[in-house]
Amino acid sequence: EAHLEESGVGSVQAGGSLKLTCTTSGFIGDSYCMVWFRQRPGKEREGVAGVGGNGRAHYSDAVKDRFTVSKDSAKKILYLQMNDLKPEDTAMYYCTADWCWPDQVLTADYKRWGRGTQVTVSS
Repeated sequence: EAHLEESGVGSVQAGGSLKLTCTTSGFIGDSYCMVWFRQRPGKEREGVAGVGGNGRAHYSDAVKDRFTVSKDSAKKILYLQMNDLKPEDTAMYYCTADWCWPDQVLTADYKRWGRGTQVTVSS
């Protein structure tokens, strides 16, 4: 069974940058979607950025043009470069991986999750 682990916990001021890394072990299929979700205080978990099985990147409107998702396909590592961070980006960030439909990369019902990593952005 696949295991996912996020790293890159950090606190920054608004306008700063952070990079998150998701390392994996166990079986991660070559065509799997690999996705970053976040859960803000008092909110449901939401998909923010991911790489579909065809290699295409997907972003939510909230992070588009500020975050960049990338994947090392050989090592099955997922990255999230976050720039121009805002206080509303404060959240626990989780990664997940599984097969998904191309139009459901950020909304599929993923079952396997890492423990998450906290990102705090102060104003």
